[in-house]
Amino acid sequence: MEIKTIITAILLAVGCFFMVVAAIGVVRFPDFFARLHPCGKGDTLGQALVILGLMVYEGFTLVSVKLLIIMLFIFLANPTSAHFIAKAGYVAGVKSVDEELEEECAHASSLACGSSTDKKVSGVDSAS
Repeated sequence: MEIKTIITAILLAVGCFFMVVAAIGVVRFPDFFARLHPCGKGDTLGQALVILGLMVYEGFTLVSVKLLIIMLFIFLANPTSAHFIAKAGYVAGVKSVDEELEEECAHASSLACGSSTDKKVSGVDSAS
């Protein structure tokens, strides 16, 4: 085997690995904002490695120049789109897991203390 074929195989395998791990991260992460991280980072790296592997295999030709242009577009488009999707989610009021847990804990602690009519004010029962 040629060294070019071996390098191509390694780059393709590592790129596919990053894309599979990013896909698993999209499924496994708990909320909207955490799921954007593997979309913006893992997919970009995986796609870049696959395209780089294709460029190595092809050699320096017009096709590899076109692949380089595509790779540069991916480097610009994927993180930018992930940022704007996150910003749109933030503006729309999508809550992260941390915010949901804070609200749940605040609600649970208010239930544990009782309603506002049952509370004692300065040692005197408010019902009397």
